[in-house]
Order: sequence, then C-alpha cells, then structure tokens
Amino acid sequence: MDFDSLFNSIEKLRVAVIGDVMLDTYWWGGVDRISPEAPVPIVSLFKKEERIGGAGNVALNVKALGAQVHIISVTGQDEEAERLKALFNKQGIHTRYLLASAERITTNKIRVISRNQHMMRLDAENTDWLSPEMEDALISHFERYLEEEQPQVVIMEDYNKGVLGKRVISEVIRLSKQHQVIIAVDPKRKNFFEYRGVDIFKPNLLEARQGLNLIPDTVTGDFMRNIHDLLQQQLEHKISFITLSEKGVFFQEGAYSRIIPTHVRNIADVSGAGDTVIAVASVLYAATGNVNLMAEVANIAGGLVCEEVGTAAIKKDRLLQECKTLLSSGN
Repeated sequence: MDFDSLFNSIEKLRVAVIGDVMLDTYWWGGVDRISPEAPVPIVSLFKKEERIGGAGNVALNVKALGAQVHIISVTGQDEEAERLKALFNKQGIHTRYLLASAERITTNKIRVISRNQHMMRLDAENTDWLSPEMEDALISHFERYLEEEQPQVVIMEDYNKGVLGKRVISEVIRLSKQHQVIIAVDPKRKNFFEYRGVDIFKPNLLEARQGLNLIPDTVTGDFMRNIHDLLQQQLEHKISFITLSEKGVFFQEGAYSRIIPTHVRNIADVSGAGDTVIAVASVLYAATGNVNLMAEVANIAGGLVCEEVGTAAIKKDRLLQECKTLLSSGN
C-alpha cells in the first residue's frame, strides 16, 4: 500500500457531518487544599480553553485528514454558538448549512481538570427533539447541500441531544441513497434501530449489547459475528464496525469478519476517540472501498488520540507514519 498516495487522495473527498454539535470547554487548574465550606477540592484555575465537540469533533477529524467538510446541525442563538462557529471557521470547517434556533441553547460541556485528571463536568444543554419546523429547515438544508456539493460520504453523529430525530434520520438516509452517497453512522441508544440500510454502522460494544439486550460475554469472533447477524436482521446495513475499547475493533462485511487488536499506547484520555474512529473509517472507506484497511487505520487513529488529554483531532502526519510502520508489508 502506498500510504502517501492514499492520504493525498483524501484531499479530493467532500464529506458532510450531520448531528449534535457542542462546545467543549476545559478549565485547567491545580488542587492543593480542601474547601472549608464543604468537603470538596478547591481548584485554582490557570487556563481556560474551548474546543469543538460532539459531531463537530468528527468534522474536525475529517478536516485534519485533509478532506473538505461541511457541518450540518442546529445550535442555539447564543454566545456559545457564535464561539463554536468561530472555531469551525478557524479550522476550515464550512458552516454554510449550520442552523440556529431561538428555542434551543448550544450544548456546552465544561470539564474541570487538575494534573491531567477530570475533577468535574458541567453540562449546559437542551436535549429536546427539534420542532417540526426546525426539522423541515434542517432537511431542506441537507438536501440543498447534497445538490450543491455532491459529497462522497455523509457521517451521522448521534449524541442524543435532539438533532437526529426519527424523521431527520429517515430523510437523511433516503436523500443520501438517492444521491448515491456513502452513509456512515455513529449511533446512540434512543434511535439505535432507526438507521436502516446504511453502509457503515459503528456502535461501541456496550451500545451494541444494550441495543440488542445481550448480557456481557467474552469478546470472541463467534460472539461478535452473532452481534453482527442480530444487528443486520433489523438494520439491513452493509458493514458492522464495532469498537471494543482496549480490545481493539471488530468489523464484518458479508461473510468476512475480523477482530483487530489495539496497538500498545500510553492512554491519557479516551474522550473523543469514537469521533476519531468514525471520521477516519468513513474517509478511508470512501477513498478505498477496502473495509479491512478502513478498520486497520481507524484502529490506529483511535489509539493515537487517546494519548492526549481532552478532545483532540488526529494528526495526519503522525497517523501516516504509524500506518507506514504498523501496516506496511513485512512489519
């Protein structure tokens, strides 16, 4: 495999990410005493940082790989939305199809971190489903996007924050199929079985077990193939791609399946690893149509971002070098 040529070819891809966007806020500080007012640590803040989160982090990873990417979602009409949009624009993520609603607030997850450990998380959000009028507007924006941009792949990133309701899901899938666009999905439990007929269905193992009401079992090839069969009975999708935490990833397409173990890493934080995996898998599959290569590269990428604290996008140059080292013939 010529990985240089492969990674260069990604720059020609046009990708949409549709789903729940959010602002990830980090408050970094030190702890050296307990509050006299209550038995809680006092965090002395020395740095604040804002990052793109949720479906936006998937878009950020797609952009980091070099592809052209549009984010399609609904935010509030608030300061957080303006700051999030500014972060998108700074990173070269197109926001032309990003909607704002006075009925919602923009999700903001505030994490308090000391010595690279999460002390607390504060969530400000509205998780109600979109109004019918806002659903109409979102679907209309998505249809216009397909006609104007003619993408190769659409990634649906569900965080159960209200953007991807049943009607939006079905219309996005219908329109994408109509335009012959690859559909990849990172689902959550509320609408787990609404993503019928997609190309890549990527839950983690816990989500898959919960969705199917399966008791925990040893992660073996037979167990994972059974999960794929049960999922396909309801979803009729093309590829199951299931992340297995420290055990790696599993994929199945047709009769071909495989568990790919993780590579040894110094894990600092698993936040956002799933976002990286779905982004890399979708782009690699769109570029090559090779499900084995898709899974291998996405598995490496997921491990790499776990070496950093907080939500972080993959670094293209480092991923390229790791692919050459770990996946080249003879290694």
